[in-house]
Amino acid sequence: MRGMEAINEVHVSEPGLVVVDVAAADDETAFAFHTALAARWAATSVERTTRDAGQPGVRLRCYLDLCQPLNAPGQAPTLR
Repeated sequence: MRGMEAINEVHVSEPGLVVVDVAAADDETAFAFHTALAARWAATSVERTTRDAGQPGVRLRCYLDLCQPLNAPGQAPTLR
């Protein structure tokens, strides 16, 4: 994604850390996807999306820690 900053080494410095770049049709869709991720794993908050000139839709970046699941052990994630 052209408008996104380079991924910093610290964001992927150990297993379980993930950088997620999202492309979506609109803000509502991008934020809904982030909300679904954040309901399952520790995630950074996001306040805005970006638009790249000449590119369709919006972009969003967030960071997850898969080693910090938010659901109780044995409970399946609900991504509705």
